[in-house]
Amino acid sequence: MIATPAADLAAEAIAVRLFDDLGAAGADAAGALDRASQPSLYDRLDWLRLTQAHVLPGSHILIAAARLGEDRCWLFVRPGARRSAEAYASWYTLAFRPVFAGDAVMRGPLLTAAARALRGRLDAIVLAPMPADMADLAAQAFAAAGWRTAIGEATANWVAHTAGQDFAAYWANRPSRLRNTVRRKIRAADLAVDILSRFDDAAWNAYEAVYGASWKPAEGSPAFLRALAQGEGAASTLRLGLAWRNGDPVACQFWTVERGVATIHKLAHLETERASSPGTVLSEAMFRHVLDRDRPALIDFGTGDDPYKADWMDERRMLYRLTCHNRASIGGIARTARAAIAGRLRRG
Repeated sequence: MIATPAADLAAEAIAVRLFDDLGAAGADAAGALDRASQPSLYDRLDWLRLTQAHVLPGSHILIAAARLGEDRCWLFVRPGARRSAEAYASWYTLAFRPVFAGDAVMRGPLLTAAARALRGRLDAIVLAPMPADMADLAAQAFAAAGWRTAIGEATANWVAHTAGQDFAAYWANRPSRLRNTVRRKIRAADLAVDILSRFDDAAWNAYEAVYGASWKPAEGSPAFLRALAQGEGAASTLRLGLAWRNGDPVACQFWTVERGVATIHKLAHLETERASSPGTVLSEAMFRHVLDRDRPALIDFGTGDDPYKADWMDERRMLYRLTCHNRASIGGIARTARAAIAGRLRRG
């Protein structure tokens, strides 16, 4: 007799509920989606609430919640036209994934049960940007639940591995051209730098002024970022950097530091100050401050493949897009056929 894994035996007992309201899903989660329970900022109910209120106002949400005892899984998607859905995420979401609580061995069965429950509501789902391990797990779970899956690259993510390093150790491993450039820029810049760990209205107004006059495109939702900074300031995870020349802000950076991970969310400098590189000077100050005081094991430079990140970071990782088509619905079968034809045309 062949023994059946406990996870397979338990899968039949998994209960799945579908929610279309964050409040109801949050009440059902009973704290399991709060900061104390979820290490990633993007997996928390507070993040989703801010996204819904400020970035995707009026949007619908569909939440598949699977549970077996204390083991939990949630998948948050945004339904669209013609029985399609995508990750409940925005340009501020630097990583998207199914959210879990409990024993890691149950993640696959729980997500499979959630994916199976979605087959009655959706023909196609696109999830991005997903870390490699989560994209693989989700692809396996959706395939087991009767979806046809395909994984493709979505965007790049640069990180620095800094466990056990203070700034001096980190800086010694940077390219000499970066160290020399920063040294020259600091001598010539004549800048004052402030780094705050609590939210301050005047400081945030300075951040918004710099960002608005920078080379960056118009901010998608300033209200979202302000509310996020307020919340992270209250939790003491905010690191807001400002560089000043003669009392005027010329560069800004918005970081968070939590549970050994420092994340660079936003950075900008005045376009008129480009020649003096205040952003580079502020970056050196931010890295020094965070590494010497917070000692993170990882610094995450977010999404995007900007060439300068290679000098500051150690590793380029990919984030992925998982596309799922329902193999049991007419719409899903049609989408699969169209995708296959498009793939053949591209290869041809």
